[in-house]
Amino acid sequence: MRRLKSHTRFKRFLKDVTAHTPFTKMVLLLMVLWLIFSAGIYFAERDIEGASIHSYGHALYWGVAAFSTAGIADTPASSIAQFIGGIWIVLGSVLFFGTIVATVTGYFMRPMQRPHKQIIDTVEYNLEQLDDLSIDELDLLKETVDTLIAHVEHLKKKQSVK
Repeated sequence: MRRLKSHTRFKRFLKDVTAHTPFTKMVLLLMVLWLIFSAGIYFAERDIEGASIHSYGHALYWGVAAFSTAGIADTPASSIAQFIGGIWIVLGSVLFFGTIVATVTGYFMRPMQRPHKQIIDTVEYNLEQLDDLSIDELDLLKETVDTLIAHVEHLKKKQSVK
């Protein structure tokens, strides 16, 4: 039962990240730019003697090694490839690490921007914990829910008058 609850929360987390943060868009942009810059490196290096990039596959690997700041990417041999690679390293690193920071920040700031969503999440979480509540806590929950229902009915009447 507990595994199912954590699985549901994880799915909700992924849905929130996908819907309310720039993660998906930024990953797609990063992949497209990676393919483009890798092609640029490959075309700039393919006819250069002594170059370490001999195929598009090597260029793709170079692109990941370069922007991830792992320090394991070979230096391109031609100056145009070095220029393209330099732009890719800066742009790819900013996008990659910026996406991580923006996603984490956006995820944790979102409840502050939408307090009603936080209320709903809290209610959902507490409903999942009903089996662990005492009789007194269940009575308090019932009173709270009754008050909430009365408030909703009041708002509905107010809306229908308008």
